[in-house]
Amino acid sequence: MKLLNSFGPNPRMVRMFMAEKKISMPFQDFDILGGENRKDPYLAKNPAGQTPSLELDDGRIIAETVAICEYLEELHPTPALIGNTPVERAEARMALRRAELNACEHLYNAFRFGPGLPLFKDRVRCLPDAADGLKAKGLDGVTLVDALLKGKSYLCGERVTLGDLVLYCCLDFCMSTGLQVDPALKNVTAWLARMNARPSATASLSPGWQEIGMRG
Repeated sequence: MKLLNSFGPNPRMVRMFMAEKKISMPFQDFDILGGENRKDPYLAKNPAGQTPSLELDDGRIIAETVAICEYLEELHPTPALIGNTPVERAEARMALRRAELNACEHLYNAFRFGPGLPLFKDRVRCLPDAADGLKAKGLDGVTLVDALLKGKSYLCGERVTLGDLVLYCCLDFCMSTGLQVDPALKNVTAWLARMNARPSATASLSPGWQEIGMRG
């Protein structure tokens, strides 16, 4: 199988997941900044036009980052980034859902409708008037995460899980585009430092991200 890959925080998250598990596979790169993912042959594989996608040996496509990671976790259960037990898996999925619904989705849309509008305005329906409110809503979610991190190193205690990777890649990307996280959120600040220090954080960055000017 191979990863249909590109620049961006979501492909980076899957690469970071793979790096944490020491999974290797071929990549087929697409130019997302040039819109290659919004036309054939990519659209023939993933009509949603989003990256990344996982192409299986039989040609079937698994899209959506969490679905890809869940599939890879089943193939490579150790080290567990979702969980070894039903309780661990439930806790990881709870943390992931809280991060995605309260912070990541709002912050990504704030970028698409704000700083990223020149890139996205002809690709998806954009709501520029909503950008500021979405950013505020997403930062409310980051404040919630700060409370959830109290007394813990990661979202699920002392183990890194999928939710940590999803939230980290979102915040690291958005902060590189101008988002400011309140330094008074001490738990989030310490968590970001721990995530930055993981070898997978550097290994998962796209080549040339410095020239692009965004961490994806």
